Amino acid sequence: MSGGESSGGVSRPQAGAAAEAGKARWHAYFSGGKSPEALMAMLAEDAVFHSPVVHTPQHGREKVFAYLHAASHVLGAEPSFTYVRELVDGDNLMMEFTATIDGIVINGIDLVTFDNDGMVKDFKVMVRPLKAVNMLWEKMGAQLAKAG
Repeated sequence: MSGGESSGGVSRPQAGAAAEAGKARWHAYFSGGKSPEALMAMLAEDAVFHSPVVHTPQHGREKVFAYLHAASHVLGAEPSFTYVRELVDGDNLMMEFTATIDGIVINGIDLVTFDNDGMVKDFKVMVRPLKAVNMLWEKMGAQLAKAG
């Protein structure tokens, strides 16, 4: 069986193709003005978000959208925010980021899993150090409250 074919002869994307397509869509969203419509369009209906400060996974497109949209305002609005390393493994993407907010250096990782159509189905954020986690918790809470 070749890399682009399943056992039933049905053509499927080659390993990593969905993640590469999803990565391109994510960077287009992030560098292209952070359009809410563009973000919503890349989320699977049953997407799940894992926050570094909320102990339960957040299920569903609307909840995942709320968290990622708020993060794009809190972290993405910072001129210092940058992705410094990216790895693709199958349908998974790891993006390491750094930013400095209020004098606190943040180091984090976004772990994203895409479905076969390149839609985000799972998004996990990990952040360090603890001082950064606490500051982001405050800022994200304020942004989510402002968004309603």
